[in-house]
Amino acid sequence: MQLLYTGWCAFWFITLYLILFPLQFICLQRESWKPAAHKINAIWGRLFFAVAGIPIHVDYRFRIDPKAVYVFCANHFSYMDIAVMGVIVDNYFAFIGKSETKRIPLLGYMFAKLHVQVDRAQAKSRAYSLTKSIRTLAGGRSIMIYPEGGIKPQEEGTPQLHPFKDGAFIMAIQQQVPIVPITLLSNYKILPDKSPVRLHRHALRAVVHEPIATTGMTQDDIERLKEATYKVISNELKSERAKE
Repeated sequence: MQLLYTGWCAFWFITLYLILFPLQFICLQRESWKPAAHKINAIWGRLFFAVAGIPIHVDYRFRIDPKAVYVFCANHFSYMDIAVMGVIVDNYFAFIGKSETKRIPLLGYMFAKLHVQVDRAQAKSRAYSLTKSIRTLAGGRSIMIYPEGGIKPQEEGTPQLHPFKDGAFIMAIQQQVPIVPITLLSNYKILPDKSPVRLHRHALRAVVHEPIATTGMTQDDIERLKEATYKVISNELKSERAKE
């Protein structure tokens, strides 16, 4: 049954994107139309989770201003994390993601046009992506980043939060933009990062935390800001696991 459910979800994941892609392709041709392309991704996500029978439960600890600029920082335990962000965050943002994504047919084209790519093995690419992210924030668009730097190898059992990298906090302080921690509580249960790939039907649960202001901070405050963000997400994960 798990294999059938995975096949059902994969079919609709691809089919829904193919249906929406022509409209999205048009919206990606002009910079002023790209927010509409971003909205199409959110529609795709909502339709997919509805068809997959996955309920969405988000605890909003503050009201996100869709016109404000933030750096959203979330834990990253599952590839499902990418699909859910447009569903739970009503804000025009750019992902910071792996350059390999652009190789995926159609989806890769959208990613290259709409988001910021980084090859983590190349120092020049990391520097370029940071510069581009700072320009993105300066232009009035938020950034969505997984500060662990990708999905890390996990031991059997519940995934653990890994140390954060500096990039998100450098850009937030430089642009004096608030950090918004996001804790993704159940995505690793829906799509575990292991072989063979199998989807499991669990409720999608997340917490959008109060923003951490960066006003008045300097680059000397990077570690303090990083630790504060890490603590918020880590404490939420610990609290959740204590209930299990």
